[in-house]
Amino acid sequence: MLRRPRLAAALLLSVLVAACATHPPAPGVQGASSPPGATAARSTPRSAPATTAPVPRTSRPPGATRAPVAHPAPAWQLGARPLPLRPDGFGQVQPTPPVLRNRSLPTVDRLPPPADGRFRSTVRAIDPAIRARMGETWRPGCPVGLRELRYVTVGFRGFDGRAHTGELVVHERVAGQVAAVFARLYQARFPIEEMRLVTTADLHAHPTGDGNNTAAFVCRAARKQARWSAHAYGLAVDVNPFQNPYRRGDLVLPELAGAYLDRGRTRPGMIRAGDVVTEAFAAVGWTWGGRWRSPTDRMHFSATGG
Repeated sequence: MLRRPRLAAALLLSVLVAACATHPPAPGVQGASSPPGATAARSTPRSAPATTAPVPRTSRPPGATRAPVAHPAPAWQLGARPLPLRPDGFGQVQPTPPVLRNRSLPTVDRLPPPADGRFRSTVRAIDPAIRARMGETWRPGCPVGLRELRYVTVGFRGFDGRAHTGELVVHERVAGQVAAVFARLYQARFPIEEMRLVTTADLHAHPTGDGNNTAAFVCRAARKQARWSAHAYGLAVDVNPFQNPYRRGDLVLPELAGAYLDRGRTRPGMIRAGDVVTEAFAAVGWTWGGRWRSPTDRMHFSATGG
């Protein structure tokens, strides 16, 4: 996954940074995945849209004012509850709040959704505007240059059942593969909560353990290793980090996603062996971190095997 603990702690949706494992990379690429939770899995704070019941119209004396209408609090406000830190810089793993045990939060549209509801994808070079948004997620000295990266937009279905447009940065040689994978997920109506670029704010955010951002590129080394993460090459994608958490020992990322360690209870957004997600990535030659023993990284797919 794309997070690391607070940038000294900087790996999903969560956020969502450390290496997912020490599995060997594909020949010619020195890569390992990054553990979930910190960046990709972290989301910027936002609230689910509130709804208000109709207020009955009543007569009132001239000049009288209407009492303000109370709006119900959102079911869950992402990023609003910082977690105490562990010695390793990650947030302390805590029980999943009841409202997130069967997580189905609405998607906030950052890009215009498909006008006709059909799947659409675009691939283009990193222009100055996208480079500015990427911030510290890329810097000189990264193992891949900006010219080798591509900005990809794809359609996806939210947990609200509606069509949305997501964005990813990936390596140029896998951009078409990534678009093809998400086309299959769109047609299968596999739900994804959020898909946006990882930013500098994510890298420096305090862990809240509730992020769920489906994301790809972040230039960072594998945790406690000298080699680069597969995400640093743009050759890995984390899908629905919260529904598909990373686990190594007592560490769970995102830190509030422990309820989803129970894979015997199937819920929307979960990835399982042989399902449309694993089959779509396998069709383009990518491997799944959910098959690893330690760590187990169910959100993580990689073109490098790490």
